[in-house]
Amino acid sequence: MKRIHVVAALIRGTDGRILIARRADTQHQGGLWEFPGGKVEQGESPEAALARELREELGIEVSYSRPLIKVSHDYPDKQVLLDVREVSAFSGEPRGVEGQPLAWVAPRELGQYDFPEANKPIVAAARLPDQYLITPDALEVPQMLKGIQKAVANGIKLVQLRAPDMYDPKYRDVAVDAVGLCAGKAQLMLKGPLEWLGDFPAAGWHLTATQLRKYAAKGRPFPQDRWLAASCHNAEELALAEQMGVDFVTLSPVQATQTHPDAAPLGWDEAQRLVSGFSRPVYLLGGVGPAEREQAWAVGAQGVAGIRAFWPEA
Repeated sequence: MKRIHVVAALIRGTDGRILIARRADTQHQGGLWEFPGGKVEQGESPEAALARELREELGIEVSYSRPLIKVSHDYPDKQVLLDVREVSAFSGEPRGVEGQPLAWVAPRELGQYDFPEANKPIVAAARLPDQYLITPDALEVPQMLKGIQKAVANGIKLVQLRAPDMYDPKYRDVAVDAVGLCAGKAQLMLKGPLEWLGDFPAAGWHLTATQLRKYAAKGRPFPQDRWLAASCHNAEELALAEQMGVDFVTLSPVQATQTHPDAAPLGWDEAQRLVSGFSRPVYLLGGVGPAEREQAWAVGAQGVAGIRAFWPEA
């Protein structure tokens, strides 16, 4: 069965809302909502196909788009490769040229709409930012909390509370304070034993590679309404993350780092190869920062994760 190459657009309005369209009842996966787009024709580039499809379907002209995510999905009756681009600049007013209903939806409300299974990772990518802050080691508690507060005030939307040197009760106390600092402003990801899950319902969970190996076969430890992430370093761990049903991963180290000088860096080519075989959002980590964000997009990643690069100096 030949995999059908489809382009899809994540169209973001100036107010941050996202445009979705309802599939006709007569179509494959009819009646469900989708991100506008269509089939790539023979000899057509994804960018050209997207521009053509959006002109035909919505009556708009794309002036800027960038790669967001590629999703391979196997339905019982067909195999698709969804090549998704984020469109942040266009001319014209989108309308359902083919009579399809449209809706502008806030990212956090996308989960209230029914999408085809292949679109689920796109919904995650639409809701996630392009930067992921990981807290530095060996900070005193007041310093750590002050840094989180400052980072969130500076616009960071995704924070991992990583404190490998802290003993458990102390980490849990800091986590309570961090949940409060992030409430309504940023998504907090905690690390630790899965037995703690019930104590921090507002937080997502970021699994270590060791936890991934231990728990992947058991599947997702909580429902879809909480973020689940994992640390990955190779194709085997990415496969386990997919098996577990995580929402996103970090992939590291892309380049040499001061924090892990002994770890062999993947390099950009290998990072791109690994990302292209994985149908979930990926943050590249290790020797990258805001300056590498566009390079990360170009290899298919959601964005960049970092410790030093994103930590506001007190």
